[in-house]
This record gives sequence, C-alpha cells and structure tokens, in this order.
Amino acid sequence: MIIYPAIDILKGRCVRLLQGRFDSGTVYGDNPVEMACKWASMGAKWLHVVDLDGAKDGVSDNRKIIYEIAEKTRVPVQMGGGIRTMEDISNALVSGIERVILGTSAVKNPTLVKDAIRKYPGRIAIGIDATNGRVAIEGWEKVSDFTAVEFAKRMEQLGCRIIIYTDIATDGTLKGPNLKAMEEMIKSVSMDVIASGGVSSIEDLLSLRNIGAAGAITGKAIYTGAFDLKEAISKLS
Repeated sequence: MIIYPAIDILKGRCVRLLQGRFDSGTVYGDNPVEMACKWASMGAKWLHVVDLDGAKDGVSDNRKIIYEIAEKTRVPVQMGGGIRTMEDISNALVSGIERVILGTSAVKNPTLVKDAIRKYPGRIAIGIDATNGRVAIEGWEKVSDFTAVEFAKRMEQLGCRIIIYTDIATDGTLKGPNLKAMEEMIKSVSMDVIASGGVSSIEDLLSLRNIGAAGAITGKAIYTGAFDLKEAISKLS
C-alpha cells in the first residue's frame, strides 16, 4: 500500500483543516515546497497536493507552487483542487504533475471525466469526499445528491480506475479512519481506492491495508509527529 503525504495549500501556505472547514486551518509552514522536499527525503513514493483556494473558488495562484513541488522533489505528484476543464488538466500534466484529481468537476461534468480518461489513461483520479455518505463539492461547502458508492460506480462505468475516498467527518481529527465506510467502498467497486481521513497511527495504516486499500493519505498525523513517516513507509512497503 502506498502512503501519500498530504500537502494542502491555502493562500500559499501549508495548512491542515479540520473536517474540511476553512475557518479551522492550522498553518504548518509558509513554504509548501520545503515541506514536500522533507516528505520526499523521508522516502515518500508519491505526494498528494491539494490547492484549497482552487477547490473553493475554482481559480488560484497556488498552481505554480504545486508545479515547483513536482520539479524540485522529482516524486510523482497527484494534484487536486480547482481542476475544472480539459485545459486545466492538460496544463497540470505538461507542468510535471503525474496524476490529476477531479472532484467537483466530476460531479458537475461527467463528460469531462470520460474525455479526460480517454485522453490521459492512468493519469486521472476521481476525488470522492463524503459527508454523511453523500458527495460534497466545491471545497466541501456544498453537498450533491449522490451517495458516495453510487457516484463511485458511475465513475467506474466511465472508465475510472482510481478514486480517492475521503470521509469528511474524520478528516483532520486523528481519531482513526472510517474503516466501515472504506471497506464498503472497496468492496463495491473494482477500482483502486486511496483512503483519506482520520489516519492517526501506523496501526491505522495497517488496518486500511488489511481491508484492501491501494493507498492511504496522511496529513495531520505526520505534521504533528503522531508517527514517523519513514518508519511507516518501511512497515507498509
């Protein structure tokens, strides 16, 4: 199972939010590039980078920072937040991003998903962020009519092979992942499921691996020192 250190960027700074609330951010550094290099130096095989301003507003100045992360670390980066058009996708991929995450745009524009997967096979992931079992959009500030599993199946029918599933209620809480919801998702689809939300220990990571998660995103736990990233990668590899 791949461990993805999370780098969330808000107004150019590296932050962590609690349950996705923009008024609950804790700043962990003014230089996201330096933070990315730190996680890369500890053995990270991938980085999960989110443009929070882009997720909320659709436009952002953070993308140049994310492209610099890809250039400086030379570690594959999966990027999400504010990716709304094929031009956004193309610009990210030609700028060194390995995988683009579609979230709000996937809910609102399934044709974009289908076209992007066809044009860039293996480089498109769908971000499914759930609150009370339903898909949240626009920086988690609105809730769609889709259940998470229903929406995942729709994306699979369009050719998607990778989803990033976040349980918003556990995100940033360090209280452990929602294993029941994650297992339900993993059993409901044949796609790779990358789990996100609530990871607080290496034991949590092992539990996610045991239920079949292809990867796990960790943010607050490594920023607060709840566990050592290098040790976790060693135990999970």
